[in-house]
Amino acid sequence: METLALEKLDSKKLRGGYYTPQEITKFICRWSIDKPTQNILEPSCGDGNFIEAVIERFLELGVPKNQLFGLVQGVELMPQEAQKAKNRAEAFGLNSNTIINSDFFTFLNELDKNRKFDVVVGNPPFIRYQNFPEEHRLKAFEMMNKIGLKPNKLTNIWVPFLVLSSNLLNENGKLGMVIPAELFQVKYASETRIFLSKFFPRITIITFKKLVFKEIQQEVVLLLCEKNITDNKGIRVVEVNTLEELKNLDINAIQKEDVKVLEHNSEKWTKYFLEEKEIQYLRKVKADPRIRLAGEFMITNVGLVTGINEFFMINEKTAKEWNIKEYTKKVVSRSNHFKGIFFNESDFIDNAEADIEGYLFFPPDVDFNELPEVCKNYIRFGESKGFHQGYKCRIRKRWYITPSIYTPDGFALRQVGDYPKIIINKTEASSTDTIHRVRFRTDISPDIIAVSFLNSLSFAFSEITGRSYGGGVLTFEPTEIGEIPLPVLSENSNIDFDKIDKLIRERRIEEVLDIVDAELLIKQLKFSKTQVKMFRNIWLKMSNRRQNRK
Repeated sequence: METLALEKLDSKKLRGGYYTPQEITKFICRWSIDKPTQNILEPSCGDGNFIEAVIERFLELGVPKNQLFGLVQGVELMPQEAQKAKNRAEAFGLNSNTIINSDFFTFLNELDKNRKFDVVVGNPPFIRYQNFPEEHRLKAFEMMNKIGLKPNKLTNIWVPFLVLSSNLLNENGKLGMVIPAELFQVKYASETRIFLSKFFPRITIITFKKLVFKEIQQEVVLLLCEKNITDNKGIRVVEVNTLEELKNLDINAIQKEDVKVLEHNSEKWTKYFLEEKEIQYLRKVKADPRIRLAGEFMITNVGLVTGINEFFMINEKTAKEWNIKEYTKKVVSRSNHFKGIFFNESDFIDNAEADIEGYLFFPPDVDFNELPEVCKNYIRFGESKGFHQGYKCRIRKRWYITPSIYTPDGFALRQVGDYPKIIINKTEASSTDTIHRVRFRTDISPDIIAVSFLNSLSFAFSEITGRSYGGGVLTFEPTEIGEIPLPVLSENSNIDFDKIDKLIRERRIEEVLDIVDAELLIKQLKFSKTQVKMFRNIWLKMSNRRQNRK
């Protein structure tokens, strides 16, 4: 199955036109196949792009056409795609047994237990747990359990394809796969990262500065893994701009590039875009007892979920037209609703005047018959549109009551463009689930925490703590906000907080960092200017890389 962002096992969506480009199939086969006698497995071969690339690679190595049989084995679940792959193999003189029409996990169950492969190549499917057919999922998870792994309901199908394929390699085997860049950063892949780091002494990851699959905004990497390596052990990340550049990439030169120490832990691999000295320094700083985590100062939770924003989120004009303004709650729903680090009543008014939908319909939590007539009228309107039938609404006792509404102490951006920040809430507003809600848990002034967050050290760590999926945006779950290292200003700091807020509103973040770094990192914590410059450069390097992938 040579496609990505695949949600359901129907041929239209499964294929979707997202075939593995030839530049990738040819490159992986050039890298992995270097002997004419190797035997190759493609566990999700789709219509045969990789199969054809494998055959062409053998022909390059001088294998006669009449000796190709038995060198390559493809597996494909979808009958139509399997037939296409068979046809392509037969065009080179191979018989139909080259391609097996089966799911990979049944194929594994039926495979001779002693059968191993020299090379595994492919582009495994990208299907979420809930769309992973139970019959196949049970087999896959059982096999993963047997090798000591514990998949869960967040596990995507590419994970068992990757780890179980790795287990089929002989002692000198190589694996080359197209894998979602999620491997670097998502928590459900942390166990996979540990497995790979222990199973393969050398891992090379090819990344692209421009999206390979632009239509689906899915960032991918080429994962190149080698067993039984005696020298140059570790991990290396090689960035290329485009597929065209990949075509001309010197494989021998790559193999000579320095590798970084591959840690056998669940840390995200995003850090491997950095230099080894930068990685080691960040690790040292994180262990510094003076540097606490943001979660020690605040509790971060998701925003409220309306179920249907079209009905619940309204602007001031709509609130007045229906005469329901007194039955609304002030809410923010976008990061650009925050101009500074303080969210004031004047900011909310500016948003309202800009016709932003900043009011949440919030009637009394009583039965319909007891509601004010104006609320009944608006609810009847919503029901006429079928809004009450949406899943989130229909499972409520009263569909028109949004749960978990409270006024937080502050906000944290869930999705970040330029840089993360903590916003102090000086209004009665709450937020939707596009913005995280913050409650401060210490006696330290919230203003101090918000300003302290604007330092180069925290910014550097934020880029390797959050997740970026290829659209230029850095995304944080509530727990990830809490994992960002956060040194805190002393209460007798000389920083003018209102000036910081003003500079943020004027989009002068570099000046803000200069001010906070000088006071917090250099004066208070005694970091050198060189060390602070390293933090700043790490942030800029990672941030620019991320934002260039829009």
